[in-house]
Amino acid sequence: MTAFKDSISTGIPNKIPQKKDYDLSINHAPKRKDILSADEKKLALKNALRYFPKEQHTFLAEEFAHELKEYGRIYMYRYRPDYEMKARRIEDYPGKSLQAKAIMLMIQNNLDYAVAQHPHELITYGGNGGVFQNWAQYLLCMQYLSEMTDEQTLVMYSGHPMGLFPSHKNAPRVVVSNGMMIPNYSKADDWEKFNALGVTQYGQMTAGSYMYIGPQGIVHGTTITILNAGRKISDDGLAGKLFLTAGLGGMSGAQPKAGNIAGCITVVAEVNPKATITRHSQGWVDEVIDDLDSLATRVKKAKENKEVVSIAFQGNIVEVWEKFLEEDIYVDLGSDQTSLHNPWAGGYYPIGLSFEESNKLMANNPKEFKVKIKETLRRHADAVNKHTSKGTYFFDYGNAFLLEASRSGADVMAKDGIHFKYPSYVQDIMGPMCFDYGFGPFRWVCASGKKEDLDKTDKIACEVLEKLKLDAPKEIQQQMADNIRWIKSANNNQLVVGSQARILYADSIGRIEIAKAFNDAIKEGTIGPIILGRDHHDVSGTDSPYRETSNIYDGSSFTADMAIQNVIGDSFRGATWVSVHNGGGVGWGEVINGGFGMLIDGSEESATKIQSMLHWDVNNGIARRSWARNEEAIFAIKKEMERTPELKVTLPNFVDESIINSMIFKN
Repeated sequence: MTAFKDSISTGIPNKIPQKKDYDLSINHAPKRKDILSADEKKLALKNALRYFPKEQHTFLAEEFAHELKEYGRIYMYRYRPDYEMKARRIEDYPGKSLQAKAIMLMIQNNLDYAVAQHPHELITYGGNGGVFQNWAQYLLCMQYLSEMTDEQTLVMYSGHPMGLFPSHKNAPRVVVSNGMMIPNYSKADDWEKFNALGVTQYGQMTAGSYMYIGPQGIVHGTTITILNAGRKISDDGLAGKLFLTAGLGGMSGAQPKAGNIAGCITVVAEVNPKATITRHSQGWVDEVIDDLDSLATRVKKAKENKEVVSIAFQGNIVEVWEKFLEEDIYVDLGSDQTSLHNPWAGGYYPIGLSFEESNKLMANNPKEFKVKIKETLRRHADAVNKHTSKGTYFFDYGNAFLLEASRSGADVMAKDGIHFKYPSYVQDIMGPMCFDYGFGPFRWVCASGKKEDLDKTDKIACEVLEKLKLDAPKEIQQQMADNIRWIKSANNNQLVVGSQARILYADSIGRIEIAKAFNDAIKEGTIGPIILGRDHHDVSGTDSPYRETSNIYDGSSFTADMAIQNVIGDSFRGATWVSVHNGGGVGWGEVINGGFGMLIDGSEESATKIQSMLHWDVNNGIARRSWARNEEAIFAIKKEMERTPELKVTLPNFVDESIINSMIFKN
């Protein structure tokens, strides 16, 4: 362990380390398109070399130029550490600050081979969700964290450690910003260009803010979504019903596991064989089939026997939708969870080409690749439309499927030409049923690394929720019941990938009471320190008109005040670290995310921070949703004001529609 601590404390080594072989067994990021001019490539090299002393520039310049040409980015593979990349026990990290050690733990968890989508390119999920841009940034960041005290704050600019600055013990230990481009320079090609230059990155959110806990988070969100989607189509449960979707890489690998937990038949198409192998080996998908006829036969049998089974189809999702039409296989629920926020750089693949052929076309002829993607999206939408005409309930999972399909000329628009003909799952399910009531993903990580600590926290959380459910209003009884069911079966469902972490949906009082109970258990010595956090897929931290705030109808879904206010508010109410991002699950330029992490250690100080910060983190969003005239949110914020006398929120007045409709306006 001494060698590990020494390596962390060293940062960027003085001597150039040995070159590392390009490991073909690892799932690598696709080659990014060649977007820089000759002068810009020189600038990219200058930007990369500023991490190293002058005497090394001649040697490294050649290697970095090769990486830029070969991969479209400068990753500095040579500087990738030799030690195993995984979350260790908090006490295994060097340093003066327990909070800083917690952040190091979370960073390494994000880059764990079992967790990260492209670990050698420092990409955690979503095709381009980076923790850092290059390995020099990683090394320098970890060194700073090992040195910092609780009177300093580390400032992170899109993966670059700007430095340690004097602050105070109640300030965040780290403040992260990712991709905060001037709005007029926030288009997809802008990301490609400025990321290639080494001056910005797409952090997704939990990737670049060090709060990803593997696919468990999206398993929970998808499970809740499928359960509630099932309630929309039937009162007799999901037994024997078919859920058809796509994507096994990154977060979307959670879909088959979620389908099994919800109790349906799940078919997930995936074009990348490595992603399929990974999920099958992890036990997250039951069966793998690569032949359409065999798939159709297997699904018919599963429907007949009302099996609970998940099947990965190795191939393109469009083939499956079309095959099921031919075979008259009824699809009860349909969606898509490929990374369509990143359609031109590996998030979605065209039909008719192999995975390898697609990657070559993407790198060598991006214009033709784009044409084929658009053709595939039109064909994809056409097949979906034919299924929905037979009764299939299709919903957009917030991955920009409908958005990119519409931009490709697909028939996905409603009659008004403004809205989509299919709902976002937030509009139909998660928004009114969860977010407006304050329910969203509350996550925790056992910093001890002990499985027994996680088991104890599961028990504590369950006891708190069961107690709260006794007095909960009828409006949120179902949400409480779903999450009690989830936490009771969490261990049996083997959800842990990477750190000993858990997630469940809770409202403000639920999060606070669970966190307080954890803090008491830490104080008593029952468990070790806990790291709290959340996903971007939540009540308050994300402004995204096509996902998280898609059920906001007062026009403010295209504003980002909530996310910014969230980060600012968390930062002075007790967060250990905070982050703000351009980008998330729906893409660069389409969303602003705010996030946090918080270490609790059993102290009174932790108890105060829990109450102050978690209360704000949720109720900021409920207040905004209430002002948008969402009735569920109005109900929730009124309840919270009764519970918290210091809370005073501006409530909307409703206008009689007849008054509005009587007004005559000329276009």
